[in-house]
Amino acid sequence: MATRNKGRAKIETGGTALSSATLPSMSSDHTSLVEPRSAESPSAFGAMSEEFFAVVSPTPVATPSLLKLNAGLAESLGISTEWLQSPAGVETLAGNRALPGAVPIAMAYAGHQFGNWVPRLGDGRAIQIGEALDAQGQTFGIQLKGSGPTPFSRNGDGRAAIGPVLREYVLSEAMFALGIPTTRALAMVTTGEPVYRERAEPGAILTRVASGFVRVGTFQYFAAQERTDSLRELADHVIERRYPDLSSEFDMGPPRYRALLARLVAVQAELIARWMGVGFIHGVMNTDNMSIMGETIDYGPCAFLDEYDPTKVFSSIDRNGRYAYQQQPGIGLWNLTRFAETLIPLLADEEEAAIEIAKSELDRYAGLFHEAYGDGLRKKMGFASWDQTDQEISSAFLEAMARGKADFTLAFRRLSELSTEELRSDEAAEEALRSLFVESAEPHKSSDVLTT
Repeated sequence: MATRNKGRAKIETGGTALSSATLPSMSSDHTSLVEPRSAESPSAFGAMSEEFFAVVSPTPVATPSLLKLNAGLAESLGISTEWLQSPAGVETLAGNRALPGAVPIAMAYAGHQFGNWVPRLGDGRAIQIGEALDAQGQTFGIQLKGSGPTPFSRNGDGRAAIGPVLREYVLSEAMFALGIPTTRALAMVTTGEPVYRERAEPGAILTRVASGFVRVGTFQYFAAQERTDSLRELADHVIERRYPDLSSEFDMGPPRYRALLARLVAVQAELIARWMGVGFIHGVMNTDNMSIMGETIDYGPCAFLDEYDPTKVFSSIDRNGRYAYQQQPGIGLWNLTRFAETLIPLLADEEEAAIEIAKSELDRYAGLFHEAYGDGLRKKMGFASWDQTDQEISSAFLEAMARGKADFTLAFRRLSELSTEELRSDEAAEEALRSLFVESAEPHKSSDVLTT
């Protein structure tokens, strides 16, 4: 049941069993030009022990130019859009100028990459330059991605090409607009310098904003070194920063950390169910790409499904389909299991008891995921209820979509074009459905063509 591996207890669970087989078949003056100060708070990551990060400044760039500013996000954070567009603001977004009161840091973490353990990763091209406080009093970290090398760069240049920066800006803001928890994009700047990958490409820097940047891999970094005090400090930071209700409900001790595990199981089940509902494929669900804050993070080789194929992958190096669309729920559980292993020293005095506690919380994941996923699918199908018949109809619809290579979004959108009159009899309903999805010589009544 429990084995030691590099100082870490191992929890045996169903791993990636949650595949397609178990899916339902699946306040400031915004006009001011005054330079803002970083809203560093006692819960700031930079206020923690120095073992959690390296203090490092962004590497200045030659000729930064503002490519895109997210004015709505800036205003919600109380940051002057006029200042951000000024020369001083653009210099700050490029990493050429520091925010007063801030200590720039790159965070340490480890992780499993495609299932393989890597003991030291860390922010190799991202530097947190400060924090901002929104009107509701919530603190957000501000990070520059592509701002130059850090002690964790592993011989990389720490830079980003314009293509990946554009992708993360567009996709993270799309996820936000869809109501899915995510990091956000505040700005993009070009650097005036080339970045050399397969060929020379224009360099760019993304300013991204999140509730925090702690990952499953952050916990793994310290668990692998058997640094229980560091794990406790990290867990307390996450609770105070992201889940403060747990702090008020639980005193220091094992129940507090069990509650943290339970909360993360719930928020990740909900998050991945939401991904599945919009056809989102993250692409690289490594443990270092899974946020403890319950937000979608790190938009690498990700995309939204066009034709419905549950086995679809978007990462060119994912040759075995580990992170395929249908695998995401199971990988979520696998990552949560790795997180639970890091908490073993905090959950109980005896390891076996701690493992049983962790397993009992992990066992809730499947039910929570299916509840959230089912509710989303029910809404997409237009059902008022979600009984066995409704689930069977939904499963059959998904299977037909897969066989016919139907567009994931448009197939559900077409269902909304059915009228109640067309559904009064089975014969009329069948004819109406065929008219929606089967190509004919006549143009479809909507502007889109869907082949099944």
